[in-house]
Amino acid sequence: MQALILAGGSGTRFWPLSRRQRPKQLLALGDGGSLLRQTVERVRPAVEWGGVWISTTRELADIVARDLPEVPRERILAEPASRNTAPAIGWCLTMMPPELRDDVVAVLPADHRIGDGARFLEALGVAERAAREGGRIVTLGVRPAHPETGYGYLAFGEVLEASSGLRRVVRFIEKPDFETAERLVAGGDHLWNAGIFVFRGSRLLAELERLAPAIGDGLRRIAEDPEEGDVLYSALPSQSIDHAVMEKLEDLATVPLDCGWSDLGSWDALAAALPSDDAGNASRGDVLALDSAGCLFWAEQGQIAALGLQDLVVVRTGDAVLVAPRSRSQEVRRIVEALRERGRDDLL
Repeated sequence: MQALILAGGSGTRFWPLSRRQRPKQLLALGDGGSLLRQTVERVRPAVEWGGVWISTTRELADIVARDLPEVPRERILAEPASRNTAPAIGWCLTMMPPELRDDVVAVLPADHRIGDGARFLEALGVAERAAREGGRIVTLGVRPAHPETGYGYLAFGEVLEASSGLRRVVRFIEKPDFETAERLVAGGDHLWNAGIFVFRGSRLLAELERLAPAIGDGLRRIAEDPEEGDVLYSALPSQSIDHAVMEKLEDLATVPLDCGWSDLGSWDALAAALPSDDAGNASRGDVLALDSAGCLFWAEQGQIAALGLQDLVVVRTGDAVLVAPRSRSQEVRRIVEALRERGRDDLL
């Protein structure tokens, strides 16, 4: 099996720790190095180093190579432009040798957290067998732990394979409001959409040509005329793999996954994933917190001293400090946008 790791994010959600040259996937937000390295190490029992491919940007390619010196440099693929996941995945598949493109490929985001690696590998093995032996396209859907409005959902239907729990996906649901999320979780027949897919690369390319011809035809033209690749790629529609292909498939399958998964989409999500003290504070670095509860304190440099704080995110780096309610940490990108408008590129 080949593993294609998507590592091209710009890293606005974890400002001020994340920057253009150090986006979220390159941060060490837990144990074991960067999130990118953790993702690669997680699949290593099932994939050789030579089977690891990284999809990233030209700006980050050298940084990724330094973070993962074990990955052959020619397998760190720098997209010509930012065009979302459908063009990125399709382009990376066309860059693979034909015999590897015909093999099973697992596509994984580089910046997620998995609490139970053994369960994850078990589910990945089920998906690989379904793709290899049955020619299926499979997604790993996460059993929801609580109502969540920040994730999309998958509705699953009939059992396709009783021994492994493989189910048919009947529809995709965009990020719901809280009442809808409560209903979906209570029903027991919906999963969080984790954006992890397993398929034979040749089939995915065929589905792109069938279901998203503007992308599929463009990728074919790039393969035929590589010298014009940058221009042709930049002209491709910017579309997610969900919208371009997965939502349109009638035979998409899913493996329900229960492994302590989080997409770590905000400082609040990170706080929920980290160990906390008796007052519910999660902290990293030199932190002194008195009479404070439910906070995340992250001191990359210097000390954070807090008194009487409740449910806040406080992040200190060498040149910036972030203070925000945990409940609004999804809005941190607004700060990044405001800094950009003010010309503060030195903080981006």
